Amino acid sequence: MSTAPMRSGTRALVPALMFVALVVAAVGSLGTPLVTSVATTFHVSLDSAQWTLTIALLSGAVATPVLGRLGAGPHRRATILATLAIVVVGSALTVLPLPFAWLLVGRAAQGVGLGLTALLMGVARDHLPEERSAATIALISVVSIIGAGVGYPLAALLAEFGGLRTAYGLGLLVTALALLTAWRSVPAAPAGRSARVNVAGAIVLAGALFLALFLAGERSLWSRHLAVAVTLAVVAVLLLGLWTTSELRSRTPLVDVRAVRHPAVAGANIAMFVGGSGMYLLLTLITRYAQTPPGAGYGFGLTTFAAGLVLVPFSVLGFVAGRLTPRVRERIDGPLLLAGSAAVVGCGFVVFATARSGLAELLVAMGVLGLGVGSFSAAMPGVILAVTPTSETSSAMSFNYVVRSVGYSLGSAIGGLVLAAGTATGRLLPDDDAYTTAALVGIAAMVITAMTGLALARRRTPGTGPTAAPDGVPVGAPGRGRSSRTGS
Repeated sequence: MSTAPMRSGTRALVPALMFVALVVAAVGSLGTPLVTSVATTFHVSLDSAQWTLTIALLSGAVATPVLGRLGAGPHRRATILATLAIVVVGSALTVLPLPFAWLLVGRAAQGVGLGLTALLMGVARDHLPEERSAATIALISVVSIIGAGVGYPLAALLAEFGGLRTAYGLGLLVTALALLTAWRSVPAAPAGRSARVNVAGAIVLAGALFLALFLAGERSLWSRHLAVAVTLAVVAVLLLGLWTTSELRSRTPLVDVRAVRHPAVAGANIAMFVGGSGMYLLLTLITRYAQTPPGAGYGFGLTTFAAGLVLVPFSVLGFVAGRLTPRVRERIDGPLLLAGSAAVVGCGFVVFATARSGLAELLVAMGVLGLGVGSFSAAMPGVILAVTPTSETSSAMSFNYVVRSVGYSLGSAIGGLVLAAGTATGRLLPDDDAYTTAALVGIAAMVITAMTGLALARRRTPGTGPTAAPDGVPVGAPGRGRSSRTGS
């Protein structure tokens, strides 16, 4: 391949990866602002309508490790295109005048696209120069989170003026464009790789994740049928243990569990789980508070569209933080950035806990959250990939995104449980103090996350040279991954 085509392809590849990452994230979040519209259009309960969001998160969590393993092999391009085709079909099902069950099928198909983020990172690591790949991977991580802030107000606006099918029609349009973009821009994986999917392990993991996300989403189960909830939780833990044992014994593991046990990777995943719970908790608290009618004694009674605009500072400042983080990493180590980002999110909780009488204060809290989430998301891949072989990029990051999905679900569940506990008998809305209690829980989560980052930073010995990856090749060493970058 000549130098000119390579440079031209590189220029086209970066925006293509960003666009696809943004689309799958935005489409996956379409369920959030449309729950009420779904309930009224299909004449179902709000709990049933909530599954349009839950089922997308669930299918994404299950698909992510499978796609990550497929992305580690020679058929990564085909995997990306096939996944986007599934998302397009799912988007069409959400637009067609079909019964509610088919809407859930369509949303599940759209959620599969959430598993593409790790594969896009693998493409960037293989086909971009070292410095540019690190910045691109960081931005892909950020875009995969702030995509919700982009999709939420657009979907709410279209639903308000054009109806539910029009809002879902936006998803069909952008996913079709994403498929075309990927077909034109994503290169094939380097030659010489192989990847087999451990089907039995995938089934066991799917069962465990389904139970975990189901228990996180069905908050009423814990209050009305505690024994059943506890039993299902025990089964989920047993399935995870069985899956881990199976992965350790398998010659073709779905996730390289031995690499996950590396202190840096394990610590980063703990930080992602706890930190993700706290970050999503604050996001849901602010959105719900803004939409609460003033008759409750607090809140601003914003419409779905107006509440979506509250997410704009989150998306804008999150993107800015994501762009700046790779430069900051040249001076500050990744684990310290994770700790600092957790502290910033903690400040957002403090703002929300102490000052929320005006809409401007909610916007400030959302902006602070965006700064923290953007820098946290941009720093996370660097911490994990610093000790991960190039060929295992997709697999390692896919596991991290499964952890993130479960953490987000847990954060949503915690918020619901705390607010439910703060709702007086006979009232529909929680007391204002319940939001303060939930914010204190979030502050505790961010303290744990910051301490985890600091513990990781203390394990790093300055001046010892590049960090050794599990394949024995130090990250940043000359020639690392170069043979694979030339293939397309």
